[in-house]
Amino acid sequence: MGTHLTLRAEDGHQFGAYRADPSGTAKGVVIIVQEIFGVNHHIRNVCERVAQEGYIAIAPALFDRLQPNFECGYSAEDVEIARGFIPKINWDHVMLDVKATVESAKGLGKIGMMGFCFGGSVGYVSALKLPIDAAICCYGGQVVRHADTAPKCPTQMHFGDQDKSIPMSDVEAIISKRKDCDIHVYHAGHGFMCDERGSFDAECSALAWSRSLAFLKQHIG
Repeated sequence: MGTHLTLRAEDGHQFGAYRADPSGTAKGVVIIVQEIFGVNHHIRNVCERVAQEGYIAIAPALFDRLQPNFECGYSAEDVEIARGFIPKINWDHVMLDVKATVESAKGLGKIGMMGFCFGGSVGYVSALKLPIDAAICCYGGQVVRHADTAPKCPTQMHFGDQDKSIPMSDVEAIISKRKDCDIHVYHAGHGFMCDERGSFDAECSALAWSRSLAFLKQHIG
């Protein structure tokens, strides 16, 4: 089981985070960035899986500025509640909190990032702006808005060609502009790596997970 932390951004905001540690010496750190559903059971489970692979995993609660300790599942009602946060997201605040998370991991080894949905977009922006060593961006809908700018670290992306939230025209634009990134497209829908969602695809998820682990091994250790 992981532990709950309190981190502090440079503007004084305090926010929660979930940390899972490997049983032996850590290979490095992977910051796990949430979906719009908060640092919920799924995100905590991702942290545990990453820790089992030998990395310290830290998941910052990026909605604490909007509603402290928010988390929910994936029912239709939960989805509607979570979507209510989208227009309220302040990206400057998000990046302050991610930056604080990165800074909290200094001295623990190389730092990677793995984000899903909203977190996939955060991962890409982090690769543009923050001193991290690798980024994995899973179905990030806002990546296309930043695709003209090259990331400062090795970056991998995963998309589904049946994703109703991210049109293939966006994915194709990203592929065209970011030939420096490792981009994979699966025959799957949005959220296909989450085994708690109806869109979960076991085969595609396993393949994306194996590619992610290989990427972390290559760039983090």
